[in-house]
Amino acid sequence: MPRQLLLLILLGHLPTAAALRCYTCVFPAISPIDCLKFPQECPAGQRCLSSVAIGTQGTLRLVLYEKSCAFASQCGLSGDKSAAGLNFTYTNECCDADLCNGAIGSAPPRRPGFPLPFLLAPALALAAC
Repeated sequence: MPRQLLLLILLGHLPTAAALRCYTCVFPAISPIDCLKFPQECPAGQRCLSSVAIGTQGTLRLVLYEKSCAFASQCGLSGDKSAAGLNFTYTNECCDADLCNGAIGSAPPRRPGFPLPFLLAPALALAAC
């Protein structure tokens, strides 16, 4: 058997690199947990993206989470965009391992509200009666 033919047969049996798999959201989600259920195979050369966008208009504040496949040029970006009357500040982060963008990450800081311990104390007192 000629060497070239033998070489072609051997090369044909080498394992090929598997495509990167990333979590995705169909639409940007209000909860980071919504993004964990949709793994997708990315096109060659793309990375896994996690993005958080915080939109504000007056006292209204909306946080959107997105996960997807992305080109390297989209990674490490942050900035401002306007959509639907809201001004959004976004941050993109990327990673290169299978399903590496599945971490929930840290939630953005919340505005102070009514402290939860003040709600629990009366409930516990009533339950003890």
